Amino acid sequence: MLGQSQSAIRSWEERYGLIVAERSRGGRRLYTRDQVEQLRFVKQRLDEGLTAADAHRLLAEYQAGETPIVERTTATPPARGLVLLAESDRHGAELGERLLRAEGYDVEIALTVREAEEKFASRDPALSIVELMISGGVGRELCERLKQRRETPLLCVSSLDLGGQALASGADAFLQKPLEPTELVATVNGLLGRGAAAPASA
Repeated sequence: MLGQSQSAIRSWEERYGLIVAERSRGGRRLYTRDQVEQLRFVKQRLDEGLTAADAHRLLAEYQAGETPIVERTTATPPARGLVLLAESDRHGAELGERLLRAEGYDVEIALTVREAEEKFASRDPALSIVELMISGGVGRELCERLKQRRETPLLCVSSLDLGGQALASGADAFLQKPLEPTELVATVNGLLGRGAAAPASA
């Protein structure tokens, strides 16, 4: 699945202790879906030129919700598409922007519904992320309008359990805050056909 040797994965577990598999009765390593995504994250960083130590340090910073600070040994990979991030909170928007830019995406931030619609029309994003509480809680209506305009992938997020409402308004996936960085990245990649299938709700 990862194109990485079992011995390397075992050595990562022993050396860094971030991705520790359960053991079957027969002694085989068993990984959860989240752990597979974390391993894929590490492998992608290695492909970009990072060392295993730096890749795991970056993973640890993502898991802690910190801004990743890693000197890459190669240039930042080319942009993989534009993501429109329509958020109600500037801090949350900036954190999401850093995570997605680290993955090679271009990001446009919008902090109001009006701004989101204007940037959606002018920039033609490959994917939109909409916080349902934007502009006083009218994110659901924004989703419906964006889907009517263009059938591009749409991810909704909220601190409330509004997955059903999000999907009913046209969202392709929903994630509940606080967002787990690797899950956000995996979901965006999945919606854009660059990784495992994205979850319908979380």
